[in-house]
Formats: sequence, structure tokens, C-alpha cells
Amino acid sequence: MRSMAKWIWIGVAVVFVGGFLLYETSGLVGRSRVTVTTAVASVEGTDIPWQQWQATAMRLAQQQEQQMRRSLTLDERARIDDRAFEQLVGDILLQKEYEKRGIRVTDAELVDAAQYAPPEQFQRSPELQTDGRFDIEKYRRLLASPAARQQGILINLENYYREEIPRQKLFFQLAGETWVSDEHLWSTWQDTHDSATVTWVGWDPTSIPDGKVTVSDAEISDFFAKNAKRFDRPGRAVVSVVKVPRTVTAADSEAVRARIAALRAEITSGKRTFEDAAKELSADSGSGAQGGDLGKSHKDRYVKAFSDAAAKLSPKEISGPVLSEFGYHLIRLDERKGDTLALHHILLAIKQSDSSATRSDRRADSLAAIAASQDKPARFDSAVKVLGLKPEQLVATEGDPLIGKDGKYVPSVSAWAFGGVRVGETSELYDADDAYYLARLDSVRVGGKASLETVKDEIRTYLARGKKLALLADSARAFAKAAAAGGFEAAAKARGLSVGTAGPFTRVSSVNGLGQATEAIGAAFALPVGGVSGPITTRERVIVLRVDKRVAATREAWAAQKAQQRDAILQALRQTRVREYLDHLRKTANVKDHRKEIQSANRQATS
Repeated sequence: MRSMAKWIWIGVAVVFVGGFLLYETSGLVGRSRVTVTTAVASVEGTDIPWQQWQATAMRLAQQQEQQMRRSLTLDERARIDDRAFEQLVGDILLQKEYEKRGIRVTDAELVDAAQYAPPEQFQRSPELQTDGRFDIEKYRRLLASPAARQQGILINLENYYREEIPRQKLFFQLAGETWVSDEHLWSTWQDTHDSATVTWVGWDPTSIPDGKVTVSDAEISDFFAKNAKRFDRPGRAVVSVVKVPRTVTAADSEAVRARIAALRAEITSGKRTFEDAAKELSADSGSGAQGGDLGKSHKDRYVKAFSDAAAKLSPKEISGPVLSEFGYHLIRLDERKGDTLALHHILLAIKQSDSSATRSDRRADSLAAIAASQDKPARFDSAVKVLGLKPEQLVATEGDPLIGKDGKYVPSVSAWAFGGVRVGETSELYDADDAYYLARLDSVRVGGKASLETVKDEIRTYLARGKKLALLADSARAFAKAAAAGGFEAAAKARGLSVGTAGPFTRVSSVNGLGQATEAIGAAFALPVGGVSGPITTRERVIVLRVDKRVAATREAWAAQKAQQRDAILQALRQTRVREYLDHLRKTANVKDHRKEIQSANRQATS
């Protein structure tokens, strides 16, 4: 009943919230906190009405919930709100850009696009397939049918192309003439296919005691003044959190195993298809929406239990129940090419049985009855004592999800803490798959530019590390000289230094100990084989290395794939150029964001 009630109450909540928003925005209450004409933002003089922002956010939230097959947490909803806001800002900026560039859409262009460039969702539709491939004649017959008009397909297509065609025209205006030379393609190929192997030693700055270096207050003040933006800080809140775990028993696990075994029997007997079962039942919402399709991947991409079971299957074979950290799986191997597997799977998460859930629900209900949504801090302490719970004091960062000391995500609490509640208030009870959570706000600090006093120790540590690295460079220089004269390993042994090896790696690799895109990686490709570098300072350590081996890319292999490489790089370059242009539009646009002002006014009106 409780699981049914959850969805019933979601429906009731949607109706209630919709009515409440209408009531609040209509002006009937006389407080006029937010009206239908309230501008949540102004973009180059064009207002975004609060109501439009909320409607866009609600539409995006509904899409996300359908995809995830559950209601959103407050953290997720906050990200959706931001996404909706940025989408509306971007739409206005695009429209102004179209007007400035004279970009228009004609009726003839709409007809041509609809006939010859169907949207991707139509191309994937099973009803428009013939022998597993998209059939454009079926698609055109659909457009010509009465159903296309009656079901709103034509008007939806028109709206889609009125947005998409101007975007494509802008794309080609900005990036249509982009080109890459053979020299650039060869250089890029070398970056990813030349390889080097090195031997290296490193000096860690933590080996130098803090007392060996000093950082003056003047140095700290100077660094702060020159790097002011670096010290912008998000909001910070301290919360006390208690949870009522949804403890899963061995009996619960066995029940899920039996259920997935029965599901396998249904599929193998032909009572239902693997794809339909995945769409209906799989706890993996991403692949579930695609009928359980995981695509093609290397056999070791997945967690070990899953990979081991998949590797043992024959093509078209369906595994028995496979237990992983995520629950029980059924795996179907579709195709094997070497170590690459094409797979489908169904996941059933291990959850509490009804009797186990009832016990957890009762404890959670007791917790909520005593402390949820209270403004008296003592009620939280009373609930903790009565139920024998152990609270955790955690630090939440504005814009980031809250993570407990056990490394698990605590849903909704971070968004709640920065949503305008007062210190001492207690949240409502938040429901997650693993537990129920309740939080109290103990303190909150508004985000913004940090003061020198609050970051003084951080700057001191940063500058001290730089000075330690500089001191270590002297030792590294002496070692490099000895290694070049008498042998790398002998010089390291004489000084008691540990020798590491790395490679083969490319210019763009991330290499343990050497980093990525560092001077050390550059030296591995600049020095001759057998050459020893001088001291190389990265942020982590000082390094001296010797190049042991280098293998150059071949022009024959490059030439064989040059056309595909050019297409991929051109597409990436064009997308980058467009993205940078749009990012520049956004950064230089006159956008007046009133969201925090509105939220503050609402809090004052309800206080």
C-alpha cells in the first residue's frame, strides 16, 4: 500500500502544486510575491516570465522522471531549474542572432526538411522499419495520412524544424568553411600513436618539513590580490542528518533471485520477449528504455561478476541469474568479435520485502511525526533519542549533492539547505532506495568572494609547496648530472631513490607519476633515446627521467584512415567553434538574473 500511495500522492501533489501556483500567481491573495508577469530574468532587454521558466522546468522534470522511472530529488530538480533557465536564455540569444544575420525559414524549406530529413526519433520507430532498417516511404505515407494531422504530428514537426533549420544555418555560417590540412592530421595522428617508455625518479615536496620554508603575510596578500577570482566560494552549510536504513535481508535477496529466474523462464519459453521485459522491469533505466541494449563494448568494461558471466555465454544465449553490486542480472550475448561483446541485460535491484519494508516505514513515520518540517531544533534531538538513531554532521556545498561519511549520496538535503530555510529548521522526510533521511540545518554561509582571512592558510600551504619544489630542484639537478655520467640506476641507488618506469604512453596519455600534458610528457618525446632530462617541476613533484624507448607512428597506417580522421576532426572543430561562439554570446550578453531576489522576497513574505 505504501508504494502505491507514493504514486497516488505524487499525482495529488501535481494537482495541488499546479493549483497553488495558479492561486499564488493570480494576485488573488493580495501579497503579489510572484505574478504571471514577474520577470525571472531579462536578456538583452527581453524578459523571461517566471511562469514560462517554471513551465519549462516542469516539462524537463517530467521528461527526466519518465526516463528515470522515479520522482526527482530536490538536488536533481534544482539542476533541472538551472537547465531550464539557461535554455530560455540561450533561446532568446539565438533568436536575436538569427535576426542580426537575417536567418529565416521558408515554407519550402520546412516541406523539404520534413520529406528528406526526418528527426531521429522517427528513424528509430519500429513502425517505420522494413527488415530492420528505416523505410522513408513508410515515413512519407505517415505524413500524408489523416492521422498525422489528427495526432498533431505535422504541427510538432513544423515546430521542430522551425527551431532546427535556423540552428543548422547558423552552424554553417559559423563553421562551414572550417578545414584541416594534411599536416595537422598527421601531427594529430602522431600525438596519439607515437609512444615512449621511460625510467624516472621523483622528489615529493612533502618530504621537506614545513619549518624549512617560510611564507610571509606580504606574499600571501600579494597572491590574494593577483588571484581574486580564484577564491570565489560557493555557499556552505552544516547539516545534521539521520537515516532509517532500508535493511535488505538474505531472504529479500533470494526472493529477487527467484523472481529473475522465473522471468528468464518466461523469456526462454516465448511468453515474453527479452526487450519487452527490459523496458517494463529493468532497474537500469538507461538501457531499459532501449530494450536492455548495452551496445558493443570490451568484455572488461563492466564490473567483474557481470563481465565474467558475459564472457562465458555463446551468441544468443541468455545467462542465469548473475549477482553484482547492483542486483541480479539476466545477460544476453548478441554477438562476439574478439574481446568485443554486444549485450542486452535486465537488472532487478535487490530491495526489501513487504514485511521488511513495513518495519522500516514505521520507524520512518515515527521519525517524521516527531521532527519532520519543524522549526524547533530540539525536536530533531528528541527524535534521535527516542528512536536510538545516530546523527552525522555533514558539510553541504551549494550546487553539489551531499555525500555521507559512508560515501553514499544523501538525496535532496543539499538543495533543501540552500533553498531559503532558516538555521535550526528540520527538513521533511526524504525517501531513497537505501534509506529514509531527515536533516536539520545547523549553519549556513552565503557563497561569494572569500575574505583574505578565510583563505590565508590555504594560500600559505600553496606557496609553501611551491618553495619546497624549488628546493628539491637542486637535488634533482645533482642527480641528473650523476645519472648522465654514471648510469641512471646507479645514481638512484647511491642516493636511496626509488626508480619508476612508465610506458609505452602517447603525448596525450595520463601517466601515473608524470601527469598529463606536463613538461615531463613533453620531455619523453623531445629527448633522444637514452637521454636524461634535467629537473622537471610539476605541481606534484620534481622529476628526472631517462627515455628508454620510442616508437614512431607510420604514415602508411595514417594514410589508410585519413579520410575518416578528417571527417571526425572537422566535425569536432565545427562543433567547438559554434560552442565557443555561443559561449561568448552568453558571457557577453546583458543578462539580469532575478531568481535569488524573487526567492528572497518569497522567504520574507512567508516569514
